[in-house]
Amino acid sequence: MHEDSCAALSADLAEPLAGTAAVTTGWLCLEQPGPWGRDAPVQSGLDPDLGRELAERAGAHGLRLQLIRRPGRHADTGAPRTALVARSTPGGALRRFEVDDPAALLDLDLSAADLGRPADPVLLVCTNGRRDRCCALLGRDLVRELGDRPDVWETSHTGGHRFAPASVLLPSGYTFGRLDGAAAREVLAAAGRGELARTGCRGRSPWSHAGQAAELAVRELVGEHRLDALRVDESGADPVVVHQDGRRWRAVVREQPLEPPRPNSCGGAPVRPSTTSVTSVDPLP
Repeated sequence: MHEDSCAALSADLAEPLAGTAAVTTGWLCLEQPGPWGRDAPVQSGLDPDLGRELAERAGAHGLRLQLIRRPGRHADTGAPRTALVARSTPGGALRRFEVDDPAALLDLDLSAADLGRPADPVLLVCTNGRRDRCCALLGRDLVRELGDRPDVWETSHTGGHRFAPASVLLPSGYTFGRLDGAAAREVLAAAGRGELARTGCRGRSPWSHAGQAAELAVRELVGEHRLDALRVDESGADPVVVHQDGRRWRAVVREQPLEPPRPNSCGGAPVRPSTTSVTSVDPLP
């Protein structure tokens, strides 16, 4: 990786990972082989009007649309395609089904809990090179290192390519940056046990950036590894992290700009990104 790439600069400057995950309560993933453009749902082999409508329909159900494909080169064929629906709030599930025509997704009730069949956790690795070269190089390197696994998919832009390789664990929505092959395998192994491997973790997608940072801080404080042991109450001024056993902690979180300026993506103008840091965690009665 070039030393002036956005990912190399972010790593060299030790830019914090916590609180940088995309914010969404769930994910709709559609298999779309072949190349993807910068805005993959409308710049791929998928009909752009359909891609735009699917993104809007997914958003109406609190889902983020992702295109996925099996690792390696595959022609864009009309074969049945895999679709995944993940609910990322604690207790959520991952469901899998196949469609002969992507347009069939428009006729489905995306809010249905029984849509498709239950599926084991999967890791989506961003390889959307038209969006950023770091994802093309580092994401594909990670996919190759992981080998031919049914629980690993290439995916379109997930946000935060300066943390490449960027990846998302479904159904939980925990997002990761800068993973190598060993760390990614541990993420999947831990998920199979119902646990979170915290290495490279950027936060859980249902929470705001402040809530993501707060939850990770409490995990570190109490040594909690179970995936769904914590939730975040964001109804007040400060996020409150709630344990399933009833314990609660209020986290004081602040955003501050980082120095020096650096590009958020390769070729972009230098900017001052902000970091979400937890200044205190206080137990509540």
